[in-house]
Amino acid sequence: MAAIYLPTLKQLQYLVALHDAGHFGRAAEACFVTQSTLSAGIRELETLIGVVLVERTRRVVRFTPLGETIVAKARRVLREADELADLARAAGRPLSGEMRMSVIPTIAPFLLPRILPRLREQYPDLKLFLREETSGHACESLNNGRVDCVLLALPYSCGEVEAAPLFDDRLFVAFPEGEMDAAALAIHPDDIDEARLLLLEDGHCLKDHALAACNRPELRAEATMLGTSLYTMVQMVDNGLGVTMLPEMALDAGILEHTHVAARPLESEHASRKIALVWRKASPRERDFRLLAEVLAEAG
Repeated sequence: MAAIYLPTLKQLQYLVALHDAGHFGRAAEACFVTQSTLSAGIRELETLIGVVLVERTRRVVRFTPLGETIVAKARRVLREADELADLARAAGRPLSGEMRMSVIPTIAPFLLPRILPRLREQYPDLKLFLREETSGHACESLNNGRVDCVLLALPYSCGEVEAAPLFDDRLFVAFPEGEMDAAALAIHPDDIDEARLLLLEDGHCLKDHALAACNRPELRAEATMLGTSLYTMVQMVDNGLGVTMLPEMALDAGILEHTHVAARPLESEHASRKIALVWRKASPRERDFRLLAEVLAEAG
């Protein structure tokens, strides 16, 4: 019987890294190997299966149609391999070993400083590696196996996932002092001037949560969407350029300190977002994720 030579996980890792980076040097850095090692590994893979997967030129790395198909399958194989290791970890101590978590930018700087010290104290054997990325990229990372779980704001469609709700995060209207009724207990959506509304740019789910809470279709058409972070939005409001929406956790973290910006709750039926921890369905580390969610909910 003829010997069957199968691709190695390392070769598949190199191929997927090259696809993600689009550049041999950056892919090699991501894999912590030299460029020549990565290139040789991919050539060995091509020789093994007898087809060209990557067209190489001086300026462009282009995957062949078959290469694209094999990359998609390689991602699934690597994810399954990770889950084999997860099975072993799940049988050991709870919340120990490595865990990769994506956190969206409208949560990370406000919640992480509160939760990380508690995690270190209660679970010192947990090595939590964090990625900050927008909701769409975070869900893509989860479904492709680059991360194990995501700290996300719902509602948001993230694919075939399980979710553990942590807490509700109210939305506030932030405005230059003196521009709106600072004595009001809350701001109604009808009181917001659509020509003055500043929101985060596309890719940030907080923008969609804010617009949905206001339930005013004209706001989507008229609002200016250009902010890349909530800190940037606050600076623009502080300079009199308009009003914006902020989550309560950002206010609790002191985002308005040393500014002349006031904030009042948004008076609306759905004036909040739900903070949740999400992970892939049927993950062998579900017990760990639910335990982590309990810790996050207590800290939140």
